[in-house]
Amino acid sequence: MEKAYRLAKREDFGKVYRHGKSVANHQFVLYYFSRPRQENFRLGISASKKIGNAVVRNRMRRCIKEVIRLNKELLTNGYDYIVIVRKPAAEMSYQELEKSIKHVIRKASLNKRNVMV
Repeated sequence: MEKAYRLAKREDFGKVYRHGKSVANHQFVLYYFSRPRQENFRLGISASKKIGNAVVRNRMRRCIKEVIRLNKELLTNGYDYIVIVRKPAAEMSYQELEKSIKHVIRKASLNKRNVMV
């Protein structure tokens, strides 16, 4: 993922957690927070030790980044996002992960096609 699309600082994660909204399905929790002055979205991924060892956690992060990279036109710019991985996601295939991530984005009504301008 390109540097402009990364959410990396602890204080940025804290703002999203404290002031943002969240939606969830069985595999993911999506926190989002509006940043109107921002020209693109930023993404952070959280995968705790509960879902598996380092190999599993890193695989999940790579898969999520790839899904977002290939579908970034679906996300609304001007938002910070945090995707939290839940344990059931660790056993899913890439196609199932992609479907689940798209579902949680649709559930949050953050899909560009659903946003009224």
